[in-house]
Amino acid sequence: MGTRMEVAQLESRMNTEDYRKLQGLFLDPLGAPRSLSRTEFIHLAWSSVGRGSKEEYGLLFDSVVVTQEHRGLLLDVDAIKEEGRVDWGGLCSFLLLELSDKVNTRSSSVPCWKLPRTLTCPHRDPVQKVLHLQGSGQYLTVSKGGTVGLRDGEDMSLLHTHRLQNSTVTPKDLWVTDMVLLHNVHKIAVSFTSKEVCFYDILSKQAPSCKYKLQGLRFTPWCLDYWVDPSHPDQAILTIGDIGGQVTALHFTSAHISLFESLSLRTDSDSADIILWDEVIKGKHRSCYTVTHRAHAPAWVRKVHYLGSLEAFVSCSTRPQSSMVVGWREKESRSLRVTSFFTTRGVWDMDHHRGLNLIATAGVDHQVLLWNPCVTLEPVCVLSGHTSPVTAVRFMQTKQQLLSYSKDKVLCLWDVSSQLCVHRLADVFPKTQEDTHTLLFFHEERQLLLLSFNSLLLLLETVKEEKRSSSHEHPVTCVLYNSLFRQVVSGDSASSVICWLADTGQKVKQFHRCHGNAKISTMALDGTQTRLFTAGTDGEVKVWDFNGRCLHRMNAGLGQAVEISQVLLLKRSILVMGWERMLTVFRLHSFSQSFVEPSEWKGGVQHRSDVLCAAFQPPQTLVTGSYDGEIIVWNNSTEKALRKLRPHAEHQEGKKQLGLFPNSHIIVNCKAVSDNSSAITRLFFIPGRTPAAATTGCADLVSCGGSGVVRLWNTVHSHLVGQFTAHIGDLGSIVMTVSPCGKYLVTADREGTLKTWDIQHYCLDPDDRTTKEPPKLLRSFRPHLDRVTHLEMCFQGDRLLLLSASSDCSVALSYLPGDTVGLFGQEEQWCLERHGPLHPQQGPGQAGKTT
Repeated sequence: MGTRMEVAQLESRMNTEDYRKLQGLFLDPLGAPRSLSRTEFIHLAWSSVGRGSKEEYGLLFDSVVVTQEHRGLLLDVDAIKEEGRVDWGGLCSFLLLELSDKVNTRSSSVPCWKLPRTLTCPHRDPVQKVLHLQGSGQYLTVSKGGTVGLRDGEDMSLLHTHRLQNSTVTPKDLWVTDMVLLHNVHKIAVSFTSKEVCFYDILSKQAPSCKYKLQGLRFTPWCLDYWVDPSHPDQAILTIGDIGGQVTALHFTSAHISLFESLSLRTDSDSADIILWDEVIKGKHRSCYTVTHRAHAPAWVRKVHYLGSLEAFVSCSTRPQSSMVVGWREKESRSLRVTSFFTTRGVWDMDHHRGLNLIATAGVDHQVLLWNPCVTLEPVCVLSGHTSPVTAVRFMQTKQQLLSYSKDKVLCLWDVSSQLCVHRLADVFPKTQEDTHTLLFFHEERQLLLLSFNSLLLLLETVKEEKRSSSHEHPVTCVLYNSLFRQVVSGDSASSVICWLADTGQKVKQFHRCHGNAKISTMALDGTQTRLFTAGTDGEVKVWDFNGRCLHRMNAGLGQAVEISQVLLLKRSILVMGWERMLTVFRLHSFSQSFVEPSEWKGGVQHRSDVLCAAFQPPQTLVTGSYDGEIIVWNNSTEKALRKLRPHAEHQEGKKQLGLFPNSHIIVNCKAVSDNSSAITRLFFIPGRTPAAATTGCADLVSCGGSGVVRLWNTVHSHLVGQFTAHIGDLGSIVMTVSPCGKYLVTADREGTLKTWDIQHYCLDPDDRTTKEPPKLLRSFRPHLDRVTHLEMCFQGDRLLLLSASSDCSVALSYLPGDTVGLFGQEEQWCLERHGPLHPQQGPGQAGKTT
């Protein structure tokens, strides 16, 4: 601890120029990167930087080496092999990630989102930008067609709409590409495909009036950024990125007086002063000058940002060779020194964390990369977990956290210091086509997240945190009960597994980073209860003993990062599913090696969408459920598909309902708040209802998933016997479990609410009709504050226990039908012996009585 404190003191006394001097030490006389030994580093750093002592530089070197060995973050591969040496990337990684505690304010905290709210939207075409007006607290939106909407700062209600005037083009040809707020001069700058940037006054209570029109740009401007010098508000920079791969910065030297000079009386019908781009380039306006580079050509510049602390322009494109470019301003010069960063498929978006001095990039290759702007060879770290191109990234500046959004409508929250995904939101976004333009706006002060899906605006707000115990430091993804050890096993998004005593709630042991940085998505126990199977988003399933030793690694994703939703253990095989239309199967005879490859599923591809879950009933009946709501019944011995179950009638009814509003796309979109309304997330055979009983027509299978609906099926006759809405459909997908005695069904939603239903006699009588009446609701209770991710029911002796895992980082223990005992990890331990047994045939309030 003493070493870190002293290093932090040295680091806090160094400025940007000191770091540039340090960077130069890691270049040989020919300009090639090199690493330094301890002696070389101390001597060169002390003599070159001119501040600090040799002892402090020695402590800095030692801390970097220790951290590199622990994290494996050396960016120079040769330096890794050479013991006791440090390269520039390793030094930067240490300073950025290890010494960032000073700006860390509960970085691992996870927001609890309210239900998404669709906002009244005046736009008929895609929303291009959302701005927060700092003075009034209101919000401004602009669409591709030039419609501007002003929103209330408290409830986001629409106050006023206006269409921007631009006489240069006809209304049908007007196309806005971006908008920025010039807060120091009370204007907005709007870029158009007509190769111009217009400046509108927003102080007036009337509609925004155009003050200047900057015309004649060489290429169409695509993105804008505006920066004001906090110590000299007259000094400001407007940065323009265009479709020709060019980044141009307009430096305003007297912004408060005038952005441009009146060289002539050129005005147009909008009464705006015409400013010609060529005149600005040639320096005819003494109040501004330009600097530029074309490092992205021929690709479009997707995003630009000026970093005032580094005096550098950062931009990105989808061209791999110039995925990100930093243009450094040279001292007393108007030229830029350009450095380019390479990624495999380019970058859609980027953001900068001022405290950490990290740049995050949204990769077309599904990865989020964190970069030190001074290190071009390799990123500081790679955040893997998305399974489609990442389109937006936003840092939380007051925390070490990052939001990322991908094309498959998945929002991830990352903890930067641990490089882990701590929260994942995937099923609350509306149904849209693949090429939907999505904008992500985050107002950190209010913890308000606004997303646009073309013309649709969706608002996500957080609820205030309630102080309570937590079982894990990160969202819990799954929970199991080990009857052999009488322990509860839970896994989380930070790849940790914790074992708890069910009798007291006390932690027994914890295994860290079971899948490195990848989230544990699901777990399973073998029949002996001595082997634990964990599935990670890295595409692997690992087999562990309870001493924390990994026995086997199963290559489910074939080397790719995939989202595994279930691992089902059968007598001679293990089924893994979640990311493709066919089951991935591992034969037990293949486990002679530590690294196990999958075998071929004989039944081939039968589903039309990704298989998400499965259930097995002896001797040989297997059922699988998919993302599109289809269930297939298989003979597990032959691996042959026998029958398909699908609620066709309900789908036809849904289409007729949508047809009531043929001209109102907004109403249809508003109802589509779940991206997987048909998806089947859980399947269970109902205990006690044998295949022989199913021949009479009673329900033997229960399914749940999107829209809060539970369905009961007869798998022999392929008949939907009953269905009911267990939770409000707007809450998205639900999870469930069935008691071993077949009496209780428990369902849970994304608000943390659990419901216990009595299904002992539900759907037992054969009938050709599908019953819509729900079973008896015994209890509704809320042991969690956020989404329930997994439920597990089990007997411990004569007690029927319910375990629930949640995104609020807790694991709860309850008696059926709904008496919560406590949260694992809470300060006050419980004792199950003091709680009376609750037999499955007893009702609520009868705990303590015996039968």
